[in-house]
Amino acid sequence: MDTTKTPAPNAAEVDTPVDLDKSEATQDAAAEAKADADPAAATDADAVLADADADLDDDFAEDRADAEQPSHVGSAAFAIVSAGLSVVALSGSWVAGIVSERASIAARLELSQAADANAQIAAQFVDPWHTTAMVNGVFSALALIIATFVLALPAFSTPERTLPTWVRSVSWAGIGLGALGVLLFVLMYFDLLLAIPKAAA
Repeated sequence: MDTTKTPAPNAAEVDTPVDLDKSEATQDAAAEAKADADPAAATDADAVLADADADLDDDFAEDRADAEQPSHVGSAAFAIVSAGLSVVALSGSWVAGIVSERASIAARLELSQAADANAQIAAQFVDPWHTTAMVNGVFSALALIIATFVLALPAFSTPERTLPTWVRSVSWAGIGLGALGVLLFVLMYFDLLLAIPKAAA
């Protein structure tokens, strides 16, 4: 008895490698025919790819520039410190208050019971004023030096290094307030701004 089966007349035939090559060639021919029929679409696709590549290049260049740009954290911190010191020097600080009280107490202890009124005025007021002016003058001088150092730092660094605008503005503010504090120190310490009160004879 013959057990072999004959394939059905409508059964799907197995694809051969030759058929696959023909299918790929047909798809390529169809794509080329579509590009020839619509060249504007192919041009738009190429333009989109070119734009994408340009965007990637720009992003890479920006990331590289950000990585190469030096950090200005230290300069910004010193600029803020200089402005803060100058403000403290002009408005007064607890350090100046403590030093002033100490100078007043020391001057009173040195007074004799037979001291005249002018000596008492100098011990109670003039010496504390001079001490306060000296402390504020030191703060102002420090603020002036730090702000000047921040502005002069790019000159000793790479030529392309520049400080941000706000850092330079804060530094110039520290220089201005520091110079004003130093001027007030000179005027107060040498009694040029306010004359020392004198007791009547």
